[in-house]
This record gives sequence, structure tokens and C-alpha cells, in this order.
Amino acid sequence: MKKVLLSAGEVSGDLHGAHLIEAIQRIDPQIRFFGMGGEGLKSKGMEILFEAHRLSVVGITEALSKIPTVFLALRELRHWMERERPDLLILIDFPEFNLRLAKMAHHLGVPVLYYISPQIWAWRRGRVKSIAKYVRKMIVFLPFEDSFYREEGVDVSWVGHPLLDIVKPTLIREEAFQKLGLDSKRRTIGLLPGSRKEEVRRHLPILLHTALLLQKEIPELQFVIPLAPAISEEEVRPFIETNPIEVRMVKGFVYDVMNLSELLLLASGTATLEAAILEKPMVVLYKVSFLSYWIGRGLIRVRHIGLVNLLAGQEIVKELIQKEA
Repeated sequence: MKKVLLSAGEVSGDLHGAHLIEAIQRIDPQIRFFGMGGEGLKSKGMEILFEAHRLSVVGITEALSKIPTVFLALRELRHWMERERPDLLILIDFPEFNLRLAKMAHHLGVPVLYYISPQIWAWRRGRVKSIAKYVRKMIVFLPFEDSFYREEGVDVSWVGHPLLDIVKPTLIREEAFQKLGLDSKRRTIGLLPGSRKEEVRRHLPILLHTALLLQKEIPELQFVIPLAPAISEEEVRPFIETNPIEVRMVKGFVYDVMNLSELLLLASGTATLEAAILEKPMVVLYKVSFLSYWIGRGLIRVRHIGLVNLLAGQEIVKELIQKEA
């Protein structure tokens, strides 16, 4: 029986990892998966060795508080590799953690496959040297990533973006309005503050204030927040209760909410690409601490942060970053 260690530290990685396991198990159902992840990977039968939400953080300076937990997770996964000697290590994005894990695996003789490239083409490109040294195979989703890695001598394959197969509403339109408790006669705007607690804390007050201003101009608008898997209603409710307008919260059904919405106000991340696949107009925002933003400005080498704009090579959807938000 073959054993695979998989490391996914973010919600998007948990989603893609779950679909990857599903595809692998169609070929060989005997392969067993272990590692770091969330509910998506757990639902596909992966044995969770370390809960990914314990490492969830936004921003460079904010990450400092998680350093002890990062080293705890690395130590636990390294000990597992030493004891179990897996046949393969699969890394999904999350580079600051996963490149350290790749180095450990390399020294233990465990082959490493990187599924979903970290955005090293955008900032801190020097990390490609570690990838070339410790990663046996790189699987990328975006076409320009393929040429980037080939130029660096990395064994790479471009497989297209799996979101094209994943992003589909689960309910027909009228059924979705009823299921989500929304009025089909009112115009709907979706609010997506992000998949991490820190993102919600920074973005949701901005989104709710924007919703208030919009409803003053267009009273028939209704607003809905599809909660990310790692975000609970209890964490969001205090923000909503202090806001004078009614906002609907739903758990899951993110693609149905997107599909029903005439406009999406969302945090930069995977959600921008999901919205584009559903052909929805959007406004993208992102905000971190001042120090994280100041440091990041000196490191980032691209003009845009939204995946849609990065793919287009120009701003085709509006981005509101930091003070602009």
C-alpha cells in the first residue's frame, strides 16, 4: 500500500487537494493520504496530521505570531516522514511553509511534487532556486507559469486550471433564491470578505459600509455573504449586528450566491477567478496592516493583485487596495 503525505495550508489548497485526491483514487483507490489540511481533504479520506487552520494568517507582519505553530507543524510532519517514509510528498501552494517541508523531504529521500505554483513570479523570485533543488516535478495552472519554470530549468507541466471543472452552481436559479432565503424580485449583491479570519476582520466592515451606501441609493438591493469553510456565523454575526441594513449569511453555496448576484464585492484571491468563470462583474479589494503593505510594496513585482487582471495583463476589473478600499 502506497502512502502519500500532502500539505495544504490554505482554503483554496484544501479545495484543490480534495479534487486531486478524488482523481488519484479513481486510478488507484488503495493509495492512502496523510497530511496537513482542512475539511475538504478530510472528506476525501485523508488522515489529518495537523489542522491547517492553525496556521491561517494574512500579511507579513501578522505571520510573526504564527512562527511557533509553524515550527510545531514542520516538526510533526518531519517526524511522520522519518517514521513512515511516504512514497511521495505533494505540496499545494503555501510556499513559506511548504518549501521548508520540501527540503526536509529531499534530505529523507522522499520525492516531492508541487501542485499549484506559489506566486514566486510576483514576489521573491529567488525562491525558484529552492524549487529547482528540492522539487522533482512542478504542476502549474497558469500558462505563463510553465514558461517561467522552464526558463529556470524546473521539470514542469501545465495542466490548465481545475476551477474550470469545479466552478458550477448546484441549484437552478429559482430554487437557489428559495434555498438561500433571498427574494428573487430584488437585485442581489454578493459580499465575499475572504477565507481567513484576519481577512474577514479587515474586509467585512468595509464591505458592509459599502452595502449601506449602495442601499441608500438603490433601496431594493439585497446583500448576501457566503461563508468560507473556515469561517463560522458566530465570527461574522457581530459585524452584521452593528450594521443597520439586513445582510443574509449562508454557509456554503458560494457558487450559487455568485451566480445569483448582479455584482460581487470580494477580497482578492481564488474568488476573483471563480467569479470570472461565472462571468460576474466584480470589484476586488484587499487590505493588510500598514507595515505588511509597506514591506510588500518593496517585494512585489507585478502591477495587479487580482488573478483576473494578472491573467489579462491589464486591469479589467477594478482593484481597491489598502487606503483605496
